[in-house]
Amino acid sequence: MPVRARRAARGPVGNATVAGTGTYPRDDSRPAHGARDTATGRWLVLGKDGRLTAYALGDEGVLRWTEEHPGGPGWTGPELLPVPGLTDLTIAQSATGFVHLAGRRVRPGDGSGPTVDIVYATQFQTGRPLTAWRSLGNPDKDPAKGAGLGAPALVLTGAGLVHVLARTGNGTLFLRAEAKNGKWEGWQELLRGAEAGTAAVTCASGRTELLVPGRGVTHRLLRGPSDAAYQHDYDIPFTLVPGTAAVLETLQDRVTYYWTDASMGGLVAYRPGTWSIPLGGVAPTGPVAVLRTLLDGYDCTVLVHRAPDGEILLTACATENEAGGVWWSPTGDHCEGVPALAHDAHGRVVLALIGDDGALRVSRQAGGPSLGMSPSVRV
Repeated sequence: MPVRARRAARGPVGNATVAGTGTYPRDDSRPAHGARDTATGRWLVLGKDGRLTAYALGDEGVLRWTEEHPGGPGWTGPELLPVPGLTDLTIAQSATGFVHLAGRRVRPGDGSGPTVDIVYATQFQTGRPLTAWRSLGNPDKDPAKGAGLGAPALVLTGAGLVHVLARTGNGTLFLRAEAKNGKWEGWQELLRGAEAGTAAVTCASGRTELLVPGRGVTHRLLRGPSDAAYQHDYDIPFTLVPGTAAVLETLQDRVTYYWTDASMGGLVAYRPGTWSIPLGGVAPTGPVAVLRTLLDGYDCTVLVHRAPDGEILLTACATENEAGGVWWSPTGDHCEGVPALAHDAHGRVVLALIGDDGALRVSRQAGGPSLGMSPSVRV
């Protein structure tokens, strides 16, 4: 599937509103409330009203940019949603359009060390305030051990319930689940010997899959639509680089995993029950962003990732036909963290990234055949 990427172009210079601070001048310096890092998960989401929202991790909490109108091109933000001590942020969106945010927070302790916990909030409508941040605690009650708690992962079940996953310092993966009555259950141990970077997906059937990097092996956990617990499925005999796994439902109730293979040193695609497929190019520094879309009338998968030098590489292929070959195209952009993909209100592919100046940049699918992306614009 041909891919066209054009060199980045600097967006118009002007003023942008920052909630609670008035305006700041746009120039080549780091903007006020510039992003420190990207969130994990789907940090670029399409709301029920047709407007896109982007989230990032700032020095003082969550940063949020919101499209002014469905399909753009104007945006508001960055708006600061304060969360003191937030070190990591992950995003997930439910089928109802609700956006769920979870993060790792570090606060001063009582003298025995810092207090580390997982915090959670929800945005019900595009551009509207979040709910109050709620602490979900820490699976390790001992503050010294609890300081080793890793960044959380989020998954929404087929019933729309929130599952928060977190790995302790000794490598045990824990789950804290929202119950049907809206209350939260306690932390439950899922798996020992886990590494960082769990990837999660819920299929249209309601079945949830977790891919958990392990020590010398990769674990797969499954939960059916009506199951009460996750079941440890067979282990995958491949070792992935922790923090590089991504997952996408590529056919009904069938998923494809993407990761950087530790032995091969490159990006691969893998469907359970098959062999892994090398995808060529340079190895990503984090997970790829993946999105299914129609290109020239064909069901295709778009992939984009950050190379070790910060450059953004883009490709597309017929869905589940990675073996036919993929050809990576440089976009001309460089970024911090990981890029994001989504559809806008008109069905166009949108690529978002955080530049090294901490500002959001957005590129949209241009007209014509194949995946032609317009130059990115600084928001």
